[in-house]
Order: sequence, then C-alpha cells, then structure tokens
Amino acid sequence: MPARQGTTTLGEFIRAQRQTANLSLRQLSALAQVSNPYLSQVERGVHQPSVRVLRGIAEALDVSAETLLVQAGLLSNVSPPDAATAEAIMVDPRLTPAQRRALLGVYRSYVEAEPDDARLAEAVPRHDPPGTQRPRQTRRTSA
Repeated sequence: MPARQGTTTLGEFIRAQRQTANLSLRQLSALAQVSNPYLSQVERGVHQPSVRVLRGIAEALDVSAETLLVQAGLLSNVSPPDAATAEAIMVDPRLTPAQRRALLGVYRSYVEAEPDDARLAEAVPRHDPPGTQRPRQTRRTSA
C-alpha cells in the first residue's frame, strides 16, 4: 500500500526531530511507548499513527502535540500566526531541547498576555513607517 503524502511528511518531520534531539529510533520508541518497528514504519510513512501515539511521540520529542497533528493532517494548518513561530523554534537544529522549552515558554507568555492596562500597551514599542513622527509627549512638572 503506498504511503499518503501527509504521512510521508509526518514521518520525515518525526525523523528530523528525533535526529535533532540526538535520539536513536530505539530510544524514541521507548520514550514514546511504541514498538521500535512501528516507529520505524511511521518515520517511513508506512503507517499513520493514532492521536494517542502522536501525543506520545510529541511528548518524547518535546514538541507540541499540535505541531505533530498539523503535520499529520489531523488539524488544519490555518492556525494563529504564532504557530509558525513556535514551529520555527521547534525545528531549529541549533537549539537544545531545554533552549526550545525556554524560548517557547517566554514566547507564549508574551503572546498569550493581553495588556489590560493602557500603560502596558504604551510600553510596547510601535514600529512606525519610515519618515513619520510620533507626537512628542510633554512632561508635567509639579509646581
């Protein structure tokens, strides 16, 4: 039976993440609690894993389950713009798993925080188009 396009892409993605994490196939299969031959077949695109298996693999690779579900075609890739940033962090081979977790934690804390205070909103720098000027704020002095 030929592999579907989505499963081959998913398998390639899992393999790349496994190699980036410096895990052998055997180590990842133990961490994800799936058999070594089955994981090998998933990586080659022979099988499409269940959501339960994908969650186990995601946890073992320290990637979000959402990322794997999108790769598997089980979730729409039409996601918030921050999903692309999170995925870029997760696939960057220069980062260690600990660095990925830290970056994602900081990133998510910023994008999930909604300023409920106008002073917080003002503290966020705006990017004005070149050649435009902001009105200068005048300081009040106490008399």
